[in-house]
Amino acid sequence: MAAPKKGRGPAGGQSRPGRALAFILIAMVALTGGMFWSGHTTPRLGIDLAGGTSITLKAKAEPGQESAVNETNMNTAVGIIERRVNGLGVSEAEVQTQGRENIIVNIPKGTNEKQAREQVGTTAQLYFRPVLTVASAAPEPAPTADSSGTPKPSASASTGDKKSATPTATASTQGRALSEALRAPNATGTPTPTGSASATPKSSATPKAGDTPQATPSADPATAALQQKFTTLNCLDPKARAAVGQGVKPTEPVVACGEDAPGVWSKYLLGPAEVEGRDVDDAKGVLDQQRGMWIVTMEFTDAGSKKFQAITSKLSQQADPQNRFAIVLDGNVVSAPSVRQTLSASAEISGNFNQQSAQDLGNILSYGALPLTFDTQSVDTVTAALGGEQLEAGLIAGAIGLALVVLYLVVYYRGLSFIAILSLGVSALLTYVIMALLGPAIGFALNLPAVCGAIVAIGITADSFIVYFERIRDELREGRTLRPAVERAWPRARRTILVSDFVSFLAAAVLFIVTVGKVQGFAFTLGLTTLLDVVVVFLFTKPVMTLLARTKFFGNGHPWSGLDPKRLGAKPPLRRTRRATAPVDPKEA
Repeated sequence: MAAPKKGRGPAGGQSRPGRALAFILIAMVALTGGMFWSGHTTPRLGIDLAGGTSITLKAKAEPGQESAVNETNMNTAVGIIERRVNGLGVSEAEVQTQGRENIIVNIPKGTNEKQAREQVGTTAQLYFRPVLTVASAAPEPAPTADSSGTPKPSASASTGDKKSATPTATASTQGRALSEALRAPNATGTPTPTGSASATPKSSATPKAGDTPQATPSADPATAALQQKFTTLNCLDPKARAAVGQGVKPTEPVVACGEDAPGVWSKYLLGPAEVEGRDVDDAKGVLDQQRGMWIVTMEFTDAGSKKFQAITSKLSQQADPQNRFAIVLDGNVVSAPSVRQTLSASAEISGNFNQQSAQDLGNILSYGALPLTFDTQSVDTVTAALGGEQLEAGLIAGAIGLALVVLYLVVYYRGLSFIAILSLGVSALLTYVIMALLGPAIGFALNLPAVCGAIVAIGITADSFIVYFERIRDELREGRTLRPAVERAWPRARRTILVSDFVSFLAAAVLFIVTVGKVQGFAFTLGLTTLLDVVVVFLFTKPVMTLLARTKFFGNGHPWSGLDPKRLGAKPPLRRTRRATAPVDPKEA
């Protein structure tokens, strides 16, 4: 049998512990540097710790439409509510389903509670309105005055034709007066692709600053007020976007904002609603195989088909932008395609869509046909002071638990407790840094159950150290010296640690999948710390133990090392002895 190569350690040993320590050190430095570079040096706190408002909504189907409360419709509702919350200028809000028929909306502190309840607790309003004019998002400059003191427009434009400006023959007198007062815009749109029933979305005809239309003074006070509102509207302001369209009836003209591209906004002056969201029977984003492009298809009800045919027959005869109809959801223009021909029962919207944008618009259009309403079940407000008290209590509980664990380790394991405390420190640092990075990355919020999960993880992590230390002690009791005991104990301890951590991680994963809301924070933290426990034990605790076993303090079994053979009741050292060779009988040979 060939002799083992020189320098090779026992089976299961770790011949180069320095590599593992260097690797985890580099990872710690990189993660910590990334945390400071991102500017997020503290974990994002949840509603129960930072303070805010938590609103629970329950879906209710219309009579005979009970099947409407399903996963697809609930997810669409979540998307609509997220748009509303974002319209309030809220950041770091959480909107998620809970169970089959509930939606939880968590809004952090600093948000008007009454306004938030009004926004998320009402049914989404979807309308198709004709576009009267469109301008850049910024407010127009104030008009100058002549020597007589009479205001005059800062720029002149020819008066628009009455027929082209009038949205429909059924528009109210106020709407007709308004359309007559508007001047025709100079913006030009992108031509409709051949064979398309309707043209590109609103992003294809974004107005330029020089194309801002001006309105002539009107004797009608309501029309003049609407003109003034359109002139001064600043769609770059989130609060202004959230306020537009509130309290306006579908039969009245309205001003609205629309996002043409990410961060690029325009403001619209729209006529009375001609088609409602309930007139849409179905809508979805599909891939047109022949043209190789994503489109949005719409199917209307019988009543909706007649309405849509009437409005498209008139819009198709107008010039841009008055040949466009705006799809308005909760006062915001989500799309404003052009009309090139009369449409009736079905239509399609084509343009610069990708799969996600086409499906999003299809969901929005479908939501207008959903027979769903939402009742507010509960509104819980947590003040910042109460959240701070809960966080403080959680940190105190964690500190007490950590102190008890450290005290037990010091009393029972003595010098070995130094390795355990260092490992706990490394685990705590990695947990904190990763939580701080996960806040802006995936929206992870540290709530009180998550703090509880971190506290429970202290015991799980300490248990791994104890398993390894006890395996080493068992080897010492058998009469082995420390260095071989460390290497022989590792394979058996490793299996036990992996099985224990796998069970803990499996429990956390199942809990995360089957629960919602705050309980998921507990499960996520427990799963994260369990994974980090494996990393720390393999890449830090074991290599450090291998290095310290080579020192005199631990290697010679100092009474305060926690590895004193006498205190452990070790057997006499194992020694190899040669067996006596029995004489061979010549006859047997």
